Amino acid sequence: MTQQQCSILIIDDAYTVREYLRQTLLHLGISNVHEAASGSKGLSAFKQHHHDLVFLDIELPDMNGQQILQKIKLQADKTHVVMVTAHNSVDNVQQSIAAGASGFIAKPFSPQKIKNIVDRCLAAKLN
Repeated sequence: MTQQQCSILIIDDAYTVREYLRQTLLHLGISNVHEAASGSKGLSAFKQHHHDLVFLDIELPDMNGQQILQKIKLQADKTHVVMVTAHNSVDNVQQSIAAGASGFIAKPFSPQKIKNIVDRCLAAKLN
């Protein structure tokens, strides 16, 4: 799978974070990007498209990111889910990895960090 074939979903209530991620992904050559500002909208979008990679905020207004992670993994356990948060606690990291997250990034993050995550997830999909 190439980056151009990759389908990505961004679930974050902050417009600026979604836009930053979308722009970064576009610069990486990924144009198949969907966005959701809430957990319920994110789950709905995921049911429609079954994305290859999901950037998921842990703290959303309507649902906890850990709950969404579990629902996504039940639907498609091969989907890579990267948890995004401003609160980089050891508990959050441990709970996310235990629930099946592929990675964890703390805000603010750099375009290089996003590229590294996308590259790692795509490489894992090929194996």
